[in-house]
Amino acid sequence: MARRTKEEAFETRESILDAAEQCFHKKGVSRTSLSDIAQAAGVTRGAIYWHFQDKADLLEALFQRIQLPLASLNQAARDASAPNPLERFRELLVTVLKRLESDPSSRRVNEILLLKCDYIDEPCTQKKHLQTMNRHHDDNLRTSLMLAIASGELPADLDIDMALFCAHSFIYGVLHQWLMQPQQLSLVERADDIAATLLDMLRSSPHLRSRSV
Repeated sequence: MARRTKEEAFETRESILDAAEQCFHKKGVSRTSLSDIAQAAGVTRGAIYWHFQDKADLLEALFQRIQLPLASLNQAARDASAPNPLERFRELLVTVLKRLESDPSSRRVNEILLLKCDYIDEPCTQKKHLQTMNRHHDDNLRTSLMLAIASGELPADLDIDMALFCAHSFIYGVLHQWLMQPQQLSLVERADDIAATLLDMLRSSPHLRSRSV
């Protein structure tokens, strides 16, 4: 058999991810088998194992794929040499929120991750992968907050750990609430207001100030 070209391998990988996205979204992660995904993609289970270790690996790849359009914004939000780090973080958050409503793939993957993952299987590799994603988000957000403090856009006495916890909870809460009840409001129309609310909390809440003397 002729060796597959890189282009063919990439196309196969993308077909598997497309199928996994549809199957996970339709049936949930725990109720979807690799055979289901292989059948939907028109490939063998062996082809899936060539590219991915398991369903958790597929989940992570789906998440990374929807992050690709945000790569430049993510990088800018962590660039210590660029001005106005808080504004760059705001721009990233607004873009994430708007894409959740306007991009079908982003919406499906977020629904899979936030609404359609079960954490009762043993070993619970799905949960471990999601915890890794959360830690990655926390690391990026911590960097953005520290840069904003250094630039004077956030108070010098900001309690980083408390602010990080509240900001992460705010963002994930907004994502989860909208996915549960998208008819409540349009993220495309109100993303700027939502981001401004979070920034107001970070700038002004006395409960986010450090208690150390």
